[in-house]
Order: sequence, then C-alpha cells, then structure tokens
Amino acid sequence: MINVAEDSRKKVDRALLVGFHFPDQSKSETTEHLEELAELVRNLDIVPLAPVIVNLHTPSSQYYIGSGKAKEIAQLSQENEAQCLIFDTPLSPSQQRNWEKLANCCVIDREEVILDIFAERASTREAALQIELARTKYSLPRLTRAWTHLSRQHGGGATTRGEGEAQIETDRRLLRKRIRQLEEELQIVRKQRDTQRKERQRNGIPHGAIVGYTNVGKSSLLHALSGANILVKDQLFATLDPTTRRIPLKNHREILLTDTVGFVRKLPHSLVEAFKSTLEEAVLADFLLLVLDISSSQLDAQWETTLDVLKELGADEKKIFVIFNKIDLIDRDAEAVLLARLHGLFPEAFYLSTRTGEGVEPLMRQLENIAAEEFQLLRVKLPQKRHDLAAFAHANGQVFEENYNNAGDLELVFTVSPTLRHKFQEYII
Repeated sequence: MINVAEDSRKKVDRALLVGFHFPDQSKSETTEHLEELAELVRNLDIVPLAPVIVNLHTPSSQYYIGSGKAKEIAQLSQENEAQCLIFDTPLSPSQQRNWEKLANCCVIDREEVILDIFAERASTREAALQIELARTKYSLPRLTRAWTHLSRQHGGGATTRGEGEAQIETDRRLLRKRIRQLEEELQIVRKQRDTQRKERQRNGIPHGAIVGYTNVGKSSLLHALSGANILVKDQLFATLDPTTRRIPLKNHREILLTDTVGFVRKLPHSLVEAFKSTLEEAVLADFLLLVLDISSSQLDAQWETTLDVLKELGADEKKIFVIFNKIDLIDRDAEAVLLARLHGLFPEAFYLSTRTGEGVEPLMRQLENIAAEEFQLLRVKLPQKRHDLAAFAHANGQVFEENYNNAGDLELVFTVSPTLRHKFQEYII
C-alpha cells in the first residue's frame, strides 16, 4: 500500500517508467536498462506502462530534467492513470518531493524498487537486518516526502506529511537510533558468520562461490551439482542469503560451494555495502564459478556488470571459471555464430543446461581437479598395531599403492586432505 493522504490508501497497480538517454550511451543500452527496470517492477506485482525516454545532456537540480518536459510527463501519467512514476536513475530527496508535488502521485527510483524486492525476499535474520538498515538509511533524508514507501507487505517507510518540523526531527532521531541498533545487531551476526567461515577453513576443504547476474541459474547450478533441495525460481533476486552445500566428488573428495545474491545493473551502492557480508563469500572463496545466461540478449551487459561488482568487492583477481547456462534455450539458427564468438573469448568456459543436465559432467570433472590439487600425496609405513589407519586412508583419500613387508608393516601411498595429515605424521617415510 502507498499512503496518498493521511486518511486514505491507494494500491499501486500501474506505473509509468522514465528513462534517460545520454550522449555517451547507445539507444539499445537505454532500452535494455528500462526493460530490466520493467522486470524489477513486475516483481512487485505492478504493471509497467510504456516507458518514456528523455534525451538528456545535463541533469537539472529541480526535476533532474527541464521543467517543461517534467510537466509533459506528469500530464502523461495522469492521462494513463498511473499511480506511480518510477525513474531509472537515482533521484535526490528534493527532486522526489518536487516530482510528487508536480505529478500528485508517488515518485520513486530504481534503488527504492530494488530495496522493496529485497525486503519481500529476505528470509534470514541477517538479510532482514541488512535490508532494514539500507531502507532506514534511504528513508532518513526523505522524511518530508508526501508519499510513503512503496512496499505493501513489509510495512513501508517512515515518511510523513504535515506533522511539523518538531515531529520530523523526532522521527530523524528515532531513525538514527534504529540505524545504530541495526549496525550493532549486524556486527553480532557477522561474527557468527565469521566463526562459520573459520570452521570451513579449518576443515581444509576447497571452497568456491557461485556468482553472476540475478536469474541466470546460480541456484539451479548448486542444485544440479549437490542434489540438495534448494530454492529455484524464475524470478529476480530469488536468493538473497548465501547457501553453502558440500559437493561429493570421486575418490572420497569433496568441495564446498556457496550460492550468492545475484547482481544487477545499477545495483545501489548502499545495497552493495548492506550485503557486503553476504558477498564476502566471493571475496573469501578459493575460486569463483561465474554463471552467465547464454540465451540472454543482454549477455555482454551481464558479464560487465558481474565483473564491475567483483572489482568493487576486490574479488576479480581470483581464479574464475566461466559457465554459460541455459544452452537448451539458445536460438539454434544463431547457435554456431554465437558459440564460435564465445569460444574465442572464453576458450576454457563450460557450456551447460542445469534444466536438462547437458554439459554438467565436464564441470564436475573440473571440480574434481580442484579438489585433487588440495590433497597431499603421502607415503607411510604402518606397523601392525596401526593397520586401522589403512582403513582410514581408504575412507578419506585415494590409495595408489598398498604393500606388506616381511616384518608385517604396511606401506601405503595415498592422497589425503591436509587437515588429516597429522594422523599419519609419525609414520611418514
């Protein structure tokens, strides 16, 4: 629900989208950004009307665009019975207020749309805290707006109208206090997550993170590799919380894979910061599986966006394995040309479909190679009283040689995880 006045409520069903075309970008890029915004808006059960594209050289302080064009858009929104104007660019608090007065409807930007989607999808304590913190910081400078926050399911923001300066200052103090509380609570949750990470590191098991654009099939990939029951939906930001699963491999080996939150173009910096602890899985991982949707018309943009976010996190220098998912959906007429181009750009990439299982096996073999690199080759001589360690070696590694000498000692050559080396230390030869 959106408050249109203190004594009435109106549900937002239809929204007019407004995009901007600058001289340094192509028309197709502007269109793609608006198409993505439309998809984001649909995730809030709002129908996006045909968008308006404004050619712009320099933003203005009052409406971001000239007053004449602003009046045209306000009139167009009324003619199309739009209950909301949604801008594909960040608006300052004063610009939002100016638009709300001019258009007499709620006015939001891409950042607020993404915040609302995240709020609806948060399922764990950490995600809920991160979202509330980002939304509270977003609301703080916007307390004098005439329209409340877009979210219908999660209460809405602390925006008010006509309560006087004293009330606004009281609300600001309360919001600042809540921000401090949220930051303190998040510190506790992050310490718990750090403890979990350290435990994984002590286990000595290789750890990878699945990263990529939202809705490219990251959760589907984790499900295909692990067989675990994981939420898989054809929906933007279906996964907000990191999910880690053990992937069993041949020869008693295993790795850990973590599914991370999906990236999106123009991801608000506040959300990158809010989800830093979630995205840190990519920073701390031993390697990354970067998933791309090969059937998408925005494939190049997805690659650039993902790399930009990884660079911001400082994770772009890690070993990255590129995975093109959804090969079962590509246009067969253009397949040969597309694959030739991608093979040239990414000669070591993997091409698969998590839906059909095609191409998953080569990726599994790569994961087995990664795990094998982490295992150590040992040669030991076990006395008769410690033949129990032979069974342990068979259960936890791969045995290559096994011979008894005349004294009854057992000589073994096998691979084992570094964390288990200490069990054989006194018998290494």
